Amino acid sequence: MAQFELVMPKMGESVAEATIIKWTKNEGDAISADETVLEIATDKVDSEVPAARAGILEKKLFKEGEVVAVGTAVAIMRDASTSEPASPPATKPSAEKTEVPVIRNAPAAAVVASSDASARFYSPLVKNIARQEGISQAELDNIAGSGKDGRLTKEDILNYLPQRSKTPASPVVANEIITAPAAKTEVVQPKPAPVVSLNAGDEIIEMDRMRKLIADHMVRSKQTSPHVTSFVEADVTNLVLWRERVKKEYEKREKEKITFTPLFVEAVAKAIRDYPMINVSVDGSNIIRRKSINIGMATALPSGNLIVPVIRNADMLNLSGLTRSVNDLALRARENKLQPDEISGGTFTISNVGSFGNVMGTPIINQPQVAILAVGAIKKKPAVLETPQGDVIAIRHMMFLSLSYDHRVVDGSLGGSFLRKVADYLENFDLNRPI
Repeated sequence: MAQFELVMPKMGESVAEATIIKWTKNEGDAISADETVLEIATDKVDSEVPAARAGILEKKLFKEGEVVAVGTAVAIMRDASTSEPASPPATKPSAEKTEVPVIRNAPAAAVVASSDASARFYSPLVKNIARQEGISQAELDNIAGSGKDGRLTKEDILNYLPQRSKTPASPVVANEIITAPAAKTEVVQPKPAPVVSLNAGDEIIEMDRMRKLIADHMVRSKQTSPHVTSFVEADVTNLVLWRERVKKEYEKREKEKITFTPLFVEAVAKAIRDYPMINVSVDGSNIIRRKSINIGMATALPSGNLIVPVIRNADMLNLSGLTRSVNDLALRARENKLQPDEISGGTFTISNVGSFGNVMGTPIINQPQVAILAVGAIKKKPAVLETPQGDVIAIRHMMFLSLSYDHRVVDGSLGGSFLRKVADYLENFDLNRPI
């Protein structure tokens, strides 16, 4: 019967292109519905693209390593009942819907975009690094690229930076406009990477793709945002006693466990509604105040890396809804079954350093957000309580909360007040709250 197109699926917010890593099927192969046809990569994740319905792969429209825009047909398929293949239609964006790809929790090759100042293609990440390091367009054009068709990758430019100070400065191009002489300024060259010596018995372990992406993301976050961290200690005794009292009944009724994480998310969502300027992003000299409260929760993977699934509209969910979302996202994160939209669009992040036995931490902001909360381990400690009969010392369940925030837009007053409000919601938890 008729042909149909397999198109490059939407891979989350702000992702317009993806790179084909590997074709898992060959032309002429019969493919079942939902069976993986190819593997793709963006600057966020690696994913598998399944067939929308059963058929035969008639023609691949792109090769491995090529960059394809979202919505573009990547292959032509035909129904298995079609006896003779027809000529494939021209490649164009299609409304044919494919299944949402499944994330395999790894970063991907850089998304390539064109540069207005050069005939050579550069990814947004490469251009951003060049801008931060003061690399001119002429100098950028002279760096050898290892990517397809000589394209410059992130690794190429990062490898170039340490040796940059050893190479002569790029000559001034002939058509450069020279203005009036200015005061002599000293050009600050980037510091070369330290030389790492190897000793007997040392083992060299190459970073996997996800660890490379995390490392780059953390460095760029510190370069982008002036980090300030505030701390507060909270008495969460009522919270702990309530959970201990209801957890068995809750698990019996809902068929799943209730952890402390949804309780933390609930308190943060309430505090964000009280202090909405924490729920913002910075775009140049503009502040974007987010309407939705989408809270990411840093989750450890079996590989030791981290991924941050997002609970959307967390302030609109009750405690049962938050618990289901937290448990579901955490489970599928560990099983590498998250979908692209489930790790994008976060407006605030929570990192539970207490799950590793740490009492506090100084987390790095998850760009383009402006704040991230670390919750420490809950410990029994002696604490002074004020009573009508006078002060007494009692054993209480205590924990530290630490908030790292972007001092460009969040000052100490806002950051400290927001953190205190989160602690207040946790400390004033209703011990008689129904489940």
